[in-house]
Amino acid sequence: MASLVIAEHDNSALKESTHKTVTAALALGGDVDILVAGAGCAAVGDAAAKIAGVGKVLVADDAAYAHQLAENMETLIAGLAAGYDAVLAPASTSAKNFMPRVAANLDVAQISEIVAVEGADTFVRPIYAGNAMQKVKSNDAKKVITVRTTAFKAAEETGSATVEAANSAGDAGLSSFVGEELSASERPELTAAKIIVSGGRGMGSGENFAIIEKVADKLGAAVGASRAAVDAGFVPNDYQVGQTGKVVAPELYIAVGISGAIQHLAGMKDSKVIVAINKDEEAPIFQVADYGLVADLFKAVPELEEELGKAGY
Repeated sequence: MASLVIAEHDNSALKESTHKTVTAALALGGDVDILVAGAGCAAVGDAAAKIAGVGKVLVADDAAYAHQLAENMETLIAGLAAGYDAVLAPASTSAKNFMPRVAANLDVAQISEIVAVEGADTFVRPIYAGNAMQKVKSNDAKKVITVRTTAFKAAEETGSATVEAANSAGDAGLSSFVGEELSASERPELTAAKIIVSGGRGMGSGENFAIIEKVADKLGAAVGASRAAVDAGFVPNDYQVGQTGKVVAPELYIAVGISGAIQHLAGMKDSKVIVAINKDEEAPIFQVADYGLVADLFKAVPELEEELGKAGY
């Protein structure tokens, strides 16, 4: 059994999701290699070589992969897949774009968002917004898999894999990168944050999010939101945690004014410790919370900020 992990990176730094995908690949058994496709990404390849359990890192350094356009990634990965039994990638926005094309190219069924590996051909994945777990078995000769990385521990950086150049498949000429708008923030990235403070419809307005932002700043936390808050225009879409937003699993998740709809719970219920603040004692969020406070958030959150200040945060 040989597996190829597609690295997630920004051409300069390797994302932790790659380490977690390697853990999933190692559970399949056999050799594990990593593909780093990007432009000016030599440093990423060197970082990937340090991941424990990895035998070889293939670096495809070409302008065609600078933004990992789906058409270009498909051609590259499908060409390399001949030497592997499985191709895995984090279930990120980028991989969700190109991995289905790889599966179609190889004429196999994609196995999406696995949360456990029970064998070389048997996997567990969530269905019905995470309310049920489905065990699936694939008879395809090659497996194309996306990994819900919140379910796996990150592999350690104790390895010393060899780094080799991969032959570039070049630009397929089917699409081009036009531009992107990135939100700048000094706070941690939502999917990588150890602590997240999220607000819901109960915040009442976008201006009121300043209340939880103060707490987040004291804790060095990221700020998230429920779909209701995003749909109401309180905060941008990239704040959204949930089934149609970002799936997170921080050490601490503080839900403020969030009722706990199934859609939201699907994105954060794997958090290690969940704290809920809501004035409605019947709110579903309390069913998954480790600690719950039935209180007016506009009184409780400023008090929390004050106590954190006294504690030296």
